[in-house]
Amino acid sequence: MNGRLQIETVSSVVLKDNPLGDPRRREVPVYLPPSYGSKRGRRYPVLFFLPGFSGTGRGCVNYDPWKENAAERLDRLIAEGKAREAILVIPDGFTAYGGSQYLNSTATGRYEDHLVRELVGFIEDKFAAMRGPAGRAVFGVSSGGFGALTLAMRHPEVFGHAVSHSGDMGFDACYHGDLLKLCAAVQARGGSPARFAAELRRTRDKSGFDFGAINALAMASCYSPNPRAPLGFDLPVDPRTGERVPAVWKRWEAHDPVHACVRRARSLARLRTLWFDAGTKDEFFLQLGARRLSDALRRLRVRHSFLEHGGGHFGLSSRLDLSLPLLTSRCARVD
Repeated sequence: MNGRLQIETVSSVVLKDNPLGDPRRREVPVYLPPSYGSKRGRRYPVLFFLPGFSGTGRGCVNYDPWKENAAERLDRLIAEGKAREAILVIPDGFTAYGGSQYLNSTATGRYEDHLVRELVGFIEDKFAAMRGPAGRAVFGVSSGGFGALTLAMRHPEVFGHAVSHSGDMGFDACYHGDLLKLCAAVQARGGSPARFAAELRRTRDKSGFDFGAINALAMASCYSPNPRAPLGFDLPVDPRTGERVPAVWKRWEAHDPVHACVRRARSLARLRTLWFDAGTKDEFFLQLGARRLSDALRRLRVRHSFLEHGGGHFGLSSRLDLSLPLLTSRCARVD
């Protein structure tokens, strides 16, 4: 590697005593480009890469002799002259249920505040990072792609650039199957969602649980928190019949980028980069949501780029060969 990778331990104030008892100290990989520290006063753009559901920062930089991790990919692209130098930061939004969607939730914790209010400042204080949205980007894959779009539309004063690879959107299509899997998993445990959640948290090896059911439970903890509910959140479907609960589903839709973009049109219009893609063979039908989002943005006259490719939802790391050069070229650069 021409640049260098270091793991920072960030002690969060806002994640202290979170509802699931997850660690407040988070290990955050930070990639520093080859010229870092060689020129006094130089500051670098910062790219925040959000892992997908069940992913962690450390997991994104694991060594594999046959595959590039995220830091190695950016390092190679810089060496090949395809990407400009930038700092890469990989936050950790993992929870006991598998992921936070990078949102604040009374059922999981304040992960949006952790990233936007704590981690951005931590990076700027410790590293030669550019300050201001022009030099700061957020991007991700799957749930990380959802997080990138959501954080950018909520905080254009923080992030000036956003890229989503197969991000969660069009919730009625992408979560439909997993919600039914959750119903089946709950019925297999006597019809009790609380029992399913308790067993999931208690069991270290999750291989005996349907991954789709885990995903649906985690999404409910993020999208429909309810401190008065036995689980600390509401399910958007009846676990016995699979029928949708309209009042809860409406709360889910408020987070769906397809709907949220209407309320956040002015914020989205402030972004210097708004780019997203999806595969035509996506196993969760995310290409349908992406098409809906693009249509909605056109109606709102919000500039964006949408690209479809011929792949599915998995093995998307090669898509970073597009987004990393794009973002490093778009972010403001001061030598």
